[in-house]
Amino acid sequence: MKQIELAVIAGDGIGKEVVPEALRVLDVVAEIHGGLKFSSTYHPWSSEYYVQHGEMMPKDGLSHLTQSDAIFLGAVGDSSLVADHISLGGLLLKIRREFEQVINIRPAKQLKGIVSPLGNPQNFDIMIVRENSEGEYSSIGGRVHSGEDEIVIQNAVFTKKGVSRVINYAFELAQKRSSHVTSATKSNGIVHSMPFWDEVFKEVAGNHGDVQTNSEHIDALSAFFITKPQTLDVVVASNLFGDILSDIGAAIMGSIGIAPSGNINLNGKYPSMFEPVHGSAPDIFGKGIANPVGQIWTAKMMLDHLGEHEMGRILLGAIEESMQSGIKTTDIGGNSSTSEVTDEIIHKLRNK
Repeated sequence: MKQIELAVIAGDGIGKEVVPEALRVLDVVAEIHGGLKFSSTYHPWSSEYYVQHGEMMPKDGLSHLTQSDAIFLGAVGDSSLVADHISLGGLLLKIRREFEQVINIRPAKQLKGIVSPLGNPQNFDIMIVRENSEGEYSSIGGRVHSGEDEIVIQNAVFTKKGVSRVINYAFELAQKRSSHVTSATKSNGIVHSMPFWDEVFKEVAGNHGDVQTNSEHIDALSAFFITKPQTLDVVVASNLFGDILSDIGAAIMGSIGIAPSGNINLNGKYPSMFEPVHGSAPDIFGKGIANPVGQIWTAKMMLDHLGEHEMGRILLGAIEESMQSGIKTTDIGGNSSTSEVTDEIIHKLRNK
């Protein structure tokens, strides 16, 4: 029997509600699969943990994660307890950076059973490939002086290695999909990093002649996500641009509560980490109305990453069928509870 070791971090807010629901679904997937078993190790790292211990995770926390096949994360952040830059920097970003999770992938797909806010969505199916280690989210910079003379400098860092890596990943992914890659740029305004990005994109494209390409400025591309998303397949973007586009992708799907993502390690040294796009949503925590679909779809992405593509396909089908039957949380037009949505997805899985 194939055993998959999961490191589970529910984190803050609704992460503590939706992670157990997704794990229930994974247990059923393993049962249906027959030759699959999930073994989960739970880590209570969160903002509450910080209040008790003065840190988001133990100093040797990363060593506890290295033996897992994947990290399954819920949500991080509770600004009523810990400033966001501390909670994110001490847990989520620390794992991403030190485990070399250099690629972030986020799908935006018109799911059956959900009404897109777009008037004519035309069955869009986009995969956003985001550079996850450098770019605009570099920590290089600083502040000097004060008052009206204060100066703030924030440096974006783009390396040939990092940019080539994410663009190559996008092309390889496109070859498994519809063989089209769109590059997000802003070379008409950002005069150093974005022309460099464009040059590397053109260079990599030359090695993938079977894939169609185009390059769009980020402002226009953001509009295209709304006006003609059906024309997009794989979209590759820098750290900041990919972050923005993926939230637009969640919006046109119908709710950020359904959007999943994966932080991918490419060299095999460390596990990859899978998390929904939504935050900890403290305003609805404890009410039993959090949408578990983002976390469960995240589990589907994790199954794909672990080579269980057929079970991933079956799981996504069960998610769509459950929503088509009207079992949905309030954010997507239903009145079902978190657990009722999970129960229905499990019911659909068992009747596949």
